[in-house]
Parts: sequence; C-alpha cells; structure tokens
Amino acid sequence: MRVLLQRVSEAAVRVDGQVTGEIGQGLLLLVGIIEGDDTTDMDWVIRKLLNLRIFEDEQGVMNRSVLETGGDVLAVSQFTLFASTKKGNRPSWSKAAPPTISKPLFDAFVDLLSNTLGKPVPTGVFGADMKVSLINDGPVTLMLDSKNPE
Repeated sequence: MRVLLQRVSEAAVRVDGQVTGEIGQGLLLLVGIIEGDDTTDMDWVIRKLLNLRIFEDEQGVMNRSVLETGGDVLAVSQFTLFASTKKGNRPSWSKAAPPTISKPLFDAFVDLLSNTLGKPVPTGVFGADMKVSLINDGPVTLMLDSKNPE
C-alpha cells in the first residue's frame, strides 16, 4: 500500500462538479493498493500517518501529529501511484490491484482510519474521474509505502 500524504490547509474532491469530500486543516491522502496488500499494510500505514509529527507546535517546530492537532483527513483512491514508467512513454498500471481487490481494501482502510481517528474520513468516489484541489501547507508531502517502510 502506498500513500502520498500532503499536509493541507484545505482540500476537496469533486466528481461531476459535485463536492464528494472536503476538509480544512489536516491531511490529504492519495491511496494506492496492490495485490497482496492486507490489514497488516493498512495497520502500518494508518499508525504511521496518524502519528507523524508534521504539524507545528507553539514554537513553529514540526512536532505535533494530526491526532494532536485535531486535524481532518481526506482519502482519495489513486491507482496511478503504482505506475511503471520503465518501458516507453505510456505508463503501465499492471502493478495496481484490480477494483475487485482494491475497492474493498480501500473501503476497509477508510473505515479503520475513521474509527482510529475518531471522526469521519471523507473520500472521493472510487473509480470516478475526480478533481482534487488542495492548498499544500508547507509544502509538506511524504510517501508512505508499507512494502518499503522507511
């Protein structure tokens, strides 16, 4: 499981011009899933992203987590995080899990994240053409990969 995490002042996702999810200060998550991902991957990613000290404290030092700040989280499915660009100029998406695998896992990820965070986690619409807008705060952008935890 890969998650591109962005600290944001605000973020929203739209489908067909309608807002399907939006947040104020917090984290925008772009979530990619491959075959073989399971609850172990979800647990690691959720534990890591909720506890990353990437929000400023009173001294202006990144020393607080989204849990500590009470920030929001917006999650968007993003199969392109597993693009392969080795060969030619057209990316291959063959590493990304098919929707029959990735949708139930994404839904479970959002449910577990919401339960752990203690509040709803808005999302886009799985498989839809989504328009994501954000104000990246910092900018702070991190990649989490459960198969290569760094």
